[in-house]
Amino acid sequence: MNIDLHGKTALVTGSTQGIGFAIALGLAEAGAKVVINGRKAPAVDAAVAKLQQAVSGAQVQGLTADVGSAEGCRQAIAHLPEVDILVNNVGVYGPQDFFDTPDDEWERFFQVNVMSGVRLSRAYLPGMAQKGWGRVLFISSESALNIPADMIHYGFTKTSNLSVSRGLAKRMAGTGVTVNAILPGPTLSEGLQDMLKDEQAASGESLEKTAAAFVMKNRPTSIIQRAASMEEVANMVVYIASPQASATTGAALRVDGGVVDSLA
Repeated sequence: MNIDLHGKTALVTGSTQGIGFAIALGLAEAGAKVVINGRKAPAVDAAVAKLQQAVSGAQVQGLTADVGSAEGCRQAIAHLPEVDILVNNVGVYGPQDFFDTPDDEWERFFQVNVMSGVRLSRAYLPGMAQKGWGRVLFISSESALNIPADMIHYGFTKTSNLSVSRGLAKRMAGTGVTVNAILPGPTLSEGLQDMLKDEQAASGESLEKTAAAFVMKNRPTSIIQRAASMEEVANMVVYIASPQASATTGAALRVDGGVVDSLA
């Protein structure tokens, strides 16, 4: 399968590192013009340079805006009035007991993880529909279905991603625009690497083996019995963003290694 995204502009929110950067890289390799987004200009500039170095001839630009706020979304839309592919990737996470999680933390998670995608989708979907082609993807999580007891506020936002994605797919019926959600499981991102660095140092094992042990302890239903790579998640996103995925919409597509113990 040859995925060709030449002539398409893709905005990936929260893409200066981690899964977001891997997605931006994959889209650039497929020929898309990629817009890397982050809150801080130095991080955005560094990511743009890194992607340009990795993909010869890549069309890439930076967009510094905090899309976790209404004002940041307005700035992003003013700078970039239309896109063909929108990947709502930006997100925050972190464990905190339900009884210790105050209202403002619930609100912060909701604004970043949910409302960023709501606001940007509301801005960009009409233009996609007018052109008769577009792709919107929400990066959810297996935690949307497998709500973690120590991150209920996070799981809530990821379930919300599924609701918004499914509803928007129905709203865009017949327009040529698809809307889908991607559900990664434990992924060997910088965040997981940082979380495991002390454990890895103590064990003397490789990062991959340390991550695999972490997965089997915390997500014992994993079928692949390891953490996914960021590229494996990005591969799913690139396919769903492609013309070849035109019959896939309103779906919750798992890249969770089989963590969610369900047939559907």
